[in-house]
Amino acid sequence: MICQCTRRTFVLVPLAAVIATQAAAANEHEFVAAAFRMKEHAIAAGDQPYGAVVVQAGAIIGWGPSRVRELGELAGHAEREAIRDAQRRTRREDLSGCAMYSTSRPCGACQRAAAQAKIARMYYGPQAADAGAP
Repeated sequence: MICQCTRRTFVLVPLAAVIATQAAAANEHEFVAAAFRMKEHAIAAGDQPYGAVVVQAGAIIGWGPSRVRELGELAGHAEREAIRDAQRRTRREDLSGCAMYSTSRPCGACQRAAAQAKIARMYYGPQAADAGAP
């Protein structure tokens, strides 16, 4: 639509699109909060302060607190735990179209694991030193 007095172009956005965008932002807050809940589970278990979740179509399909003490250095990373949980729940290795939310930037090995699982997007919090890592 072009305003006749200023000759500016305006794009009319349906109200449903605005509501959907606001709902998506609310969901993202839930996903970040869920990753931080996983971090709290890891801390309560005496492990490193990390957590991650895998999301598909607006729902969490994989959860992962850090389990380094139990599983070992790389196998117990929260991101790998979340990927394994999502693969176990969906009964497939291909997680195309999924997103991962993590409390901290994933290490290179976890980034490769996410790429191998074909996770489309990764969202993460502060650097490891900022997240309270040893």
